[in-house]
Amino acid sequence: MKILKFGGTSVGSVENLYKVKEILTSDQENKIVVCSAMSGVTDQLVRLVENIKFNDTEAITRNLHRLENKHSDVIDALIQDQQIRDNLKDGLSSMITEMFEISSQNYSEVVNSRIITYGETILTYIFSGFLNSVEIPNVVLDAKEFMHVDAVENPNIDKVSKKLTKILEDNIQSSLYITQGFVCRDEQGQISHLKRGGSDYTATIIGAALQASEVQIWTDIDGLHNNDPRYVDGTYPIAHLTYNEAAELAYFGAKILHPQTVSPVVDKDIPVLLKNTFEPEATGTVISNKTYKKGLKAISAKDGITAIKIKSNRMLMAHGYLRRIFEVFDHFQTSIDMITTSEIAISLTIDNTNNLDKIVKEIENYAEVTIEQEHSIICIVGESVINDKNSYRLFEILNYIPVRMVSYGGSNNNISILVDTKDKIPTLRFLNEKLFRIQKEEVVV
Repeated sequence: MKILKFGGTSVGSVENLYKVKEILTSDQENKIVVCSAMSGVTDQLVRLVENIKFNDTEAITRNLHRLENKHSDVIDALIQDQQIRDNLKDGLSSMITEMFEISSQNYSEVVNSRIITYGETILTYIFSGFLNSVEIPNVVLDAKEFMHVDAVENPNIDKVSKKLTKILEDNIQSSLYITQGFVCRDEQGQISHLKRGGSDYTATIIGAALQASEVQIWTDIDGLHNNDPRYVDGTYPIAHLTYNEAAELAYFGAKILHPQTVSPVVDKDIPVLLKNTFEPEATGTVISNKTYKKGLKAISAKDGITAIKIKSNRMLMAHGYLRRIFEVFDHFQTSIDMITTSEIAISLTIDNTNNLDKIVKEIENYAEVTIEQEHSIICIVGESVINDKNSYRLFEILNYIPVRMVSYGGSNNNISILVDTKDKIPTLRFLNEKLFRIQKEEVVV
């Protein structure tokens, strides 16, 4: 069994849905297909939730009509048979009516989750109908029936496995199943979601639950590149990455992967392939436990970082001081990305500022606190990266860009530097030149 996930761009137009169909029929192996919402739909649903918060009935009605018209147009363009078209539109209208009913309720996190997960539900419904119309049999699986992950950060794979296995055994047998990404249920059984980009995560959770032969993530780029192609010219896809390398890159900003994507499959040793829907013949990137090459592999950047400098009134290493600092962040459920220390101060970074004021107020009882916002972490990744003969070149950045922090040692696969976000793009380009372009020229010579 293979698990194939298609992102919002891959299913974002009628033309692209035809491309997905061709990929699905390119081999005969059994598949579960995980679909995102069409590109732009989740953003539209987020705006709808804002309308619900303010009880703006006119905006709610307007948004839902737009949503229905968008998908109705897709049905018209995809389906040739009038009867099938009418049936699919009837089902679409029923879902829009359900959303109207939910939108009349007072806002809550459950209402939010129910609304913003409808994009995947509608898309899988239409795509399944399209496949049936061109005589490709398939069965739709409702993710709400088996994606009982309990906790997003630590999904209950065994629970998902038991529920999904039973559904597959009891359902109509098929070589092709279609299901929704992103949507799940929490520990209380309430509808929830895996955060933005979470369809990747859905695919690997399902892959781990069924001990799949592989998980394929289909996007609009041919694998994970050695740098961000949006800002840097001449980047190239990396053929092989280890789970650890991929996890570091995803956590520190590589947009092609949800940060937790690889975690469910690591212990199961299930490879993850990153493929391009628009160039399916391209090799892409394979993520596995195999190390094909050590040293420098890639650079990624994570924005929205806040730097916090904590200066002690006493000696930093006084007994219990560090523990006291960490307990504050733990109490307010705020993760730390980077940390460096000196004799009298700690510098650290966070990406979640929801409780920043409370954290600062607590720490100011026994230390001075300085806040610097609008920073970016630049992450240089590769197995044993510090041993690469070219790694020293990254420190030449100190001659050109004001670097706020440098961190290495927590992982052998990662050197991180913190810069002002306005310096992010120049930093990415400089490091690309020093670490990759010069290296390629040396190989040619």
